[in-house]
Amino acid sequence: MPAFRYTVSDVMTHTAVAIGREASYKEIVELMDQWKVSAVPVLEGEGRVVGVVSEADLLPKEEFRQDDPQLPGQLDEASKAGGVLAEELMSSPAVTVHPDATLAEAARIMARKHVKRLPVVNGVGMLEGVVSRSDLLKVFLRPDEEIAEEIRVAVLAELAPSVHLQALVKDGVVTLRGSLRDRALVPLMAHSIRAVEGVVDVRMELEGQPAGAV
Repeated sequence: MPAFRYTVSDVMTHTAVAIGREASYKEIVELMDQWKVSAVPVLEGEGRVVGVVSEADLLPKEEFRQDDPQLPGQLDEASKAGGVLAEELMSSPAVTVHPDATLAEAARIMARKHVKRLPVVNGVGMLEGVVSRSDLLKVFLRPDEEIAEEIRVAVLAELAPSVHLQALVKDGVVTLRGSLRDRALVPLMAHSIRAVEGVVDVRMELEGQPAGAV
């Protein structure tokens, strides 16, 4: 039985706050403050995502209120200081993710693009929701018992069905106990257990094996 994999659709916010191209600067700030979000997708037509306005897109208006840009790299930021509408302020094309993407894929996109939130779009670019950094951490709220059961069924029963091993989980930390003759399975088991959503760390307390994290 393969391990269950959470996808973006499992943790995302389905009711997303969004704006149109003609939304004003003040309207955007008020919306972000009201909904406590750091970025909003910009939509056109029936809901296609064409850009994103984030706090970083809004700050140049304050940053360059009195001072002109001093460095070449500041020119793009300074150009947004005069923006009044969403279409003038937004970053485009938008950095997005699909609902069937894994949480790891979404996390990598956020890290590479230095963003805190991603619009979730379908195959034709229509908005389906938004996923944030905090959403990706929801898997670590899984109950220890649920994690332990998945490890027993999806990892231990698959890799060592004839060996009696016990997986104990406390606060997301997995401790594997028992006797395992085939030491080649140790790194494979550790890797497979780490792949279970919600696992914080893996420790091995196998007979004849030094205890500790793997």
